[in-house]
Amino acid sequence: MPILLMMFLAVVAEFTVVVTVGGLLGVLPTILLLVAGTVLGAALLRREGRRTLAALQESVLRRRPPQKELVDGVLIAAAGVLVFLPGFISDVLGFLLLLPPTRAVVRGWALRRADRAGARPFVVDSQVVEPQVVDSVVVDSVVVESDEARRGEPRVIVIPPRRGE
Repeated sequence: MPILLMMFLAVVAEFTVVVTVGGLLGVLPTILLLVAGTVLGAALLRREGRRTLAALQESVLRRRPPQKELVDGVLIAAAGVLVFLPGFISDVLGFLLLLPPTRAVVRGWALRRADRAGARPFVVDSQVVEPQVVDSVVVDSVVVESDEARRGEPRVIVIPPRRGE
């Protein structure tokens, strides 16, 4: 199904639901419900985003591939877009993605699909490296040849920024 047709059908469905709810409850209660959904969604979005960021940092510190946390981050971002779009259908879908059990189901589906497509997980190896001074020139990055690099596994080195940047 073409993407424009899907978007058109989504807009028509949202409009239909908003008009129906407006007819049942009235204009002001409908607008208040839409605003309340956005405010509640923003609070949930902030909470889940912080949790996911903390889990991502923990995963990197423990040198585990952060696939779960990265997929959660993408799903939370998608939920944020859905919550801030006006409409009840998008709010419900956004709230479902913000709930950890529902997000776990979608995350499992996405990871299985990526695995079937042949996506390879990446290796994260974080270490703190002080910038080196060579002839009074600061070198911000260091190339490290490692066993992982020789085996073809990517290596990520995290270098903290200098103070004052």
